[in-house]
Amino acid sequence: MLLFRSPHVKARPLAYPSTRYRPPPVVDLSSRGERERLSRSALRGFFNIMSRWKVRDEDARALLGGVTNGPFYEMKRDPGRTLEPDRLTRISYLVGIFKALNVLHSEALADTWVRLANRNPIFGGDTPLAFMIKGGLPAMQTVRRLLDARRAG
Repeated sequence: MLLFRSPHVKARPLAYPSTRYRPPPVVDLSSRGERERLSRSALRGFFNIMSRWKVRDEDARALLGGVTNGPFYEMKRDPGRTLEPDRLTRISYLVGIFKALNVLHSEALADTWVRLANRNPIFGGDTPLAFMIKGGLPAMQTVRRLLDARRAG
C-alpha cells in the first residue's frame, strides 16, 4: 500500500525527543588543575578500598599500573600527590567496582569477592583480582562492565 502525503501538510524534520537530562561535562584529565582537584580524594579512596579488600601492597601497586615502592609509600603516607590520567582512570574503575559490589552483595562478600575464585569464563579460572592485575586497565573495564550489567538486571 502506498501512502501519499497531502500537499497541505508541512513535513517536520526528524528530531530527538526533548528531555531535561543533561549529562555532566566530561572531566578533562589532560588538565593539571583537574588532576590536582581529583588526586587527593582518589588516592584516599583507593587506599581505603585496598584496605577493605585486604589487598597486599604488591598487588595494589600493580593495580595502579606498576608503581614502584618509593612513590607508592609516599602516596600512602601523603595523598597530596597529583596523579597521571592513567592512574586516575584505574582508580575510577576500582571505585566503580567497589560500589557495584556493595550494591550487589553483603558487605562481607563485597569485600572478599575480588579474592575469591570465580567460575565466570571471563576470569579464566583466576580470581577477579588476579585477572585485573594481569590484564590492567582493559581487565578493570571488563570487571566494571560485568558488575554494572549485573546491577542493571
